Amino acid sequence: MARMVKQLGVADYEPVWRSMQAFTDVRTSATADELWVVEHPPVYTLGLAGKPEHLLCHTDIPLVRTDRGGQVTYHGPGQLVVYLMIDFKRLGLGVRELVRRIENAIIAMLAECGIEAAGDVNAPGVYVAGEKIASLGLRIRNGAVYHGLSLNVDMDLTPFGWINPCGYQGLKVTQLKDLGVTLSVAEASARLLPHLAQALDAPASAEPAIDRDAVAASQQD
Repeated sequence: MARMVKQLGVADYEPVWRSMQAFTDVRTSATADELWVVEHPPVYTLGLAGKPEHLLCHTDIPLVRTDRGGQVTYHGPGQLVVYLMIDFKRLGLGVRELVRRIENAIIAMLAECGIEAAGDVNAPGVYVAGEKIASLGLRIRNGAVYHGLSLNVDMDLTPFGWINPCGYQGLKVTQLKDLGVTLSVAEASARLLPHLAQALDAPASAEPAIDRDAVAASQQD
């Protein structure tokens, strides 16, 4: 079944999140998967198990308590966000493998840009020399995935300094621009999406079965 890509442009976080929930609630086994590509105005989001103390100071940036896994993170202009609206049962993967595939797609895209990156088995996401460049947070409900990934492209990273990113004190973040790669968010999307499609379409490996209705597939990190 063909996977659709929807370009949402710049859109507020909460309406997009509510649309993800609504899409997931009404989808059936015949519903095509979709990837939603978006930039958000400045916003902090706090996951299901998120602790407010990881927000280190109060600012005029809104905070939205959301239903993904993990702690607090920041979204803002110049960051690429891709939401994965996927039929998890049809995909035939375990949660851990899905997380690895998303990470590996980002790592492959960064390699194309001349950047050596890696994942971290203890803290999902993608890192360059120990600094986080991409975050991952998923929700699985009724056999379907929503939420997704964010990749820092060319943004003001200052708001990350006002939180413990993903609940990790002192965690540093980076972005493509600071690593010498000049791309717009649209250009970064065009580079990432083929790798993401390849990762999602690869045959499933043998992996122990898990609860596919797990509330939090991974941490937001």
